[in-house]
Amino acid sequence: MQIASQMNIVAKNPIAAAAAAIAIAGGATILGAWIFQYGLGLAPCPLCLEQRIPYYIAIPLAVVVVFGALRSVPRGPLLAGLIVVALILLWGAGLGAYHAGIEWKWWAGPQDCSGPVTSLGTGGNLLQRIETTHVVRCDEAAWRFLGLSLAGYNVLISLALAAIALWGAVATLQLTRSY
Repeated sequence: MQIASQMNIVAKNPIAAAAAAIAIAGGATILGAWIFQYGLGLAPCPLCLEQRIPYYIAIPLAVVVVFGALRSVPRGPLLAGLIVVALILLWGAGLGAYHAGIEWKWWAGPQDCSGPVTSLGTGGNLLQRIETTHVVRCDEAAWRFLGLSLAGYNVLISLALAAIALWGAVATLQLTRSY
C-alpha cells in the first residue's frame, strides 16, 4: 500500500520526484568524494575538484525545484530549472570524461597537474618548498574499482542524474498534455 501511494506521488509530480532524486543522489556523490578525500586520505587533483562544481550548482538548484514543485509554482520555471540541472550534469559528465581520458592517456591533461613541476617560486628556502610541495597528478588514477576510476564513475553518475532530470521534464510535459 505504501509503495502504491509513493508511486502515485511520483506520477502526479515528476518534477518534484526527479529533482528530489537528483538532490539526494548528488548529495551522496559529493559525500562520497569527501569520504575519499578526508576519510581515506585520497587527495583530489585539480580536475577532481573541478568535477565537483556541477554538483555544487545542481544540488541546490534541484532543492529549489523540489520546494517550488511542492509549493505549486508554475510548471514553466520548474521545467526550465530541471532542464538547467540536466545541462549542468551533462557538463559534469563531460568534465569526468575529459579527466578519465587523461588518466587512460588518451590525451594530454593540463600542465599544472599532468606535467613536470617546473616552478617552485623565487627566493626563500628552496629545500623547504621542495619538501612541502605535493603534486596530485591528474593523469594517475588514485583509485579504481572494476576498472573505473572516480572520474569514470562521475561520468556514469552525472549521466544517470541528467537522464533523471530529463525524464522528469518529459514526464511533466506528457502529464500536462493529458489534462
